[in-house]
Amino acid sequence: MASLACATLGLLVTAAAVAQSSSISSAESEAGTSTDLFVMFGSDLVRPGLAPKANYNIGLGHTFGFLKKDPLGDELTFAYTYENGGSHGFLHTDYGSHTETAGIMKNFAVPKTKRITGYTWIQAGLTSMTGNPRVESRFYDGESLGAIIHINAHSSIWLQETFNKIVTVPWYTTSSIGYTWSR
Repeated sequence: MASLACATLGLLVTAAAVAQSSSISSAESEAGTSTDLFVMFGSDLVRPGLAPKANYNIGLGHTFGFLKKDPLGDELTFAYTYENGGSHGFLHTDYGSHTETAGIMKNFAVPKTKRITGYTWIQAGLTSMTGNPRVESRFYDGESLGAIIHINAHSSIWLQETFNKIVTVPWYTTSSIGYTWSR
């Protein structure tokens, strides 16, 4: 666990150093639209007991310039998440959930910096729980708050905390770090 914390800290320091030395052109950042491919790795802290579990996420998002003033969001997302529900923590087991979601993300500026921005993300979808005699499908809701460290005009590191709720499952949180490539 300590080595994971050291690796994460090292990644953040490196990303911050690279972000300080590179620049984002104002024309690209104000264009209004972008398409993002994101990959996130995280850990669920399951309640009760705080048992760490794997959480892997991949998805696509598209920012629409005309939605910049919309209070709910300016980026529509589609994502797939695998979460390990078994006894082996970060390794695959028969018990898991596979979730497909659609969401809306609101990006916002952080005062006095252009290298770091924040976002909120509301997701809804269907999760399929495996490992039982039959697959159980349930409604999923996720509410996220995060920060983005912009490395350059096309790459960024994301830090995110998500409150997750699946009908018939106790709520749980997910802490994630991810990489996004934007075009």
